[in-house]
Amino acid sequence: MDTQLVIKVLLIVVFAAFAVFLMLPGRGVRHVAIRRIVMLALLVVVVFAVVFPSSLSTIASLVGVGRGTDLLLYGLIVVFIGNSLIEHRRARQLERQITVLARRIALDESPEPSRPRATEADGAEPTER
Repeated sequence: MDTQLVIKVLLIVVFAAFAVFLMLPGRGVRHVAIRRIVMLALLVVVVFAVVFPSSLSTIASLVGVGRGTDLLLYGLIVVFIGNSLIEHRRARQLERQITVLARRIALDESPEPSRPRATEADGAEPTER
């Protein structure tokens, strides 16, 4: 049996959860609650690893990773990718909001269709194009 099977399955499950998370609609109370619970769990794991550093090596050998530092690296990669995906999603949402605002401003500042635009012949200031 493959000694690294446990860590492989864990990593695949985590990345599959990230994929599902990206497909779900965001910005709900549920998503905020899930993020807070995950952050709290990560904090507990980090404190546990600091207080009991040898336990990290024990856990690493149980899941099929050679050393505790390798397991820590895997964890950091998972957290980094998760954070990157969340920030990408947030950036897309901000881009959509900026587009909506820019369109609204363009419509608000456009001249009325029934009112002709002022020209230089009418004594208006020339406009730059």
